Amino acid sequence: MTGPTWLFGYGSLIWRQDFPFLDARPAFVTGWERRFWQGSHDHRGVPDDPGRVVTLIRSSGRRCYGRAFLIEPDVFEHLDHREINGYRRYPVDLGLPQAQVPGVMYVADTDNPAFLGDAPIDAMVAQIRRCAGASGTNVEYVLELARALRALDETDPHVEDLAARLGTTPEGH
Repeated sequence: MTGPTWLFGYGSLIWRQDFPFLDARPAFVTGWERRFWQGSHDHRGVPDDPGRVVTLIRSSGRRCYGRAFLIEPDVFEHLDHREINGYRRYPVDLGLPQAQVPGVMYVADTDNPAFLGDAPIDAMVAQIRRCAGASGTNVEYVLELARALRALDETDPHVEDLAARLGTTPEGH
């Protein structure tokens, strides 16, 4: 990439920007939905007990809302390290307020070694409650994402269901 690029954030990138950006806007991608189906052996869990973090799965006709960040190409070095453990970059068309633009997003494919897939909601809640890693607790991740989506005036039923079962604030777990 040779110039500034739009990056779509749908998980922790929405609420935890540890990278420089030129602009940030509400955004969406079409044909995808957010799911807590990716294992985190590093940030929100450990190798023997991975936490659950979000990835996107293809879903015809659905929209996933988040934030887009306009970043310089050199920021990808940091993001590629941050998004290790199964994520890879995908080109994507982003919906921004009053514009459709090309961009990039990180997705953990179903064939990556850390992919956990679906599970009963009670099993996911139990796993999220007990897991923590270098970046904090898995509960914090879920609740911060729910809070950040609400701040964008967006609702994700999957995130809200987990958040409601876990508590209302990161401190409330």
